[in-house]
Parts: sequence; structure tokens; C-alpha cells
Amino acid sequence: MLVDSLVIAGVVLIALPALVLGARGAFRRPGYDPDEPADRASAIVLITLRLLTLLLMFALSAITLLATVGAMIKDVELHGLVYVFCVLDLLLAAMVLLTFGRLDRPPARRRANPAAP
Repeated sequence: MLVDSLVIAGVVLIALPALVLGARGAFRRPGYDPDEPADRASAIVLITLRLLTLLLMFALSAITLLATVGAMIKDVELHGLVYVFCVLDLLLAAMVLLTFGRLDRPPARRRANPAAP
């Protein structure tokens, strides 16, 4: 019962917020130049891979939560594959948070030069 609760907590507290942050940052393309055809092709590939990652993460989160809640309700032991899905979901969440799910930091303030005219 404790392990089931930890699986649910891990998915709800880590994977679902990462999914939301990743969905917000999926279409951001820093340094994109629309005039370059190579930039356009790479941007399409990048966005497609990001969306596939988010879709896989959503499916893993849904399967993990559904199986874990169902096992808790029926009071049966979880299948070993649910733990594999949970770990894979948390690894994908970490990847999303470290790549395109980051929040934009405000630009650094420039130091004022007191000797400037």
C-alpha cells in the first residue's frame, strides 16, 4: 500500500507538472530564423519529437495512475510492469524539465556604470 501511494505521488507531483510545463514550451524555438529552409525543417522535426515525447509521457502517466488506483481499490498487488512504466515516466519527466520544459528566466540586469555620461 505504501509503495502504491509513492508511485501515485511520484506521477502526480513530478510527471504531471512536467507534462504541463513541457506542453507550454513545446513550440518555443530559440534562435529560429524563418528565412532559412534548414531552420524550418529542423524546427518541424524538433517540435514533432517534443510532441511525441509528451504523448508518450501522457500515456505512461495515465496507464500508471489507472493501474495503481485500480490495484488499490481492488486490493491486489501491482504488476511489475507498472513500476517500469513509473520509472520510465519519471525519467521522461526529468528529460522534459531539463530541456524544453524549463521556465524562461528574465534577462539578466546590466550593471549600471556610475561613470557613464
